[in-house]
Amino acid sequence: MNVGHSEEEYHTVRDPRKRTLIIYGKLAGLNDYTKACRTNKFVGAQMKNKTETLILTYIRKQKIGRFSGKVKLNFRWYEPNRKRDLDNICFAKKFILDALVSAGTIEADGWRCVIGFTDEFFVDAGNPRIEVDVIEWDT
Repeated sequence: MNVGHSEEEYHTVRDPRKRTLIIYGKLAGLNDYTKACRTNKFVGAQMKNKTETLILTYIRKQKIGRFSGKVKLNFRWYEPNRKRDLDNICFAKKFILDALVSAGTIEADGWRCVIGFTDEFFVDAGNPRIEVDVIEWDT
């Protein structure tokens, strides 16, 4: 169900322990990336770079901020239809995590800083997107 929220509406009330990143559209899946890498290693690298640059644009535009220490991430994947397999869709998590590190939003994407993540999948033909909650985790 598309409720028609604008980008600004998602960030009007801030919880200092949680931020939600919204990436509009859909990202390349595992099958797309594998095909690009098999074509030529530079094509795969170019796809990764282009995808991370797009995600970095959303991180900066939405002023996600920085988290120190451990975080948990909740991913909500809104696809335009049910054509792609779930594991193919959530492969883009790799690009998102790398972009969060590049932006300085999280310190690292390994065991030291990420305690885990969840994935939920929905269909929204009118507004495909990825919503990522980054939640500061108390240790």
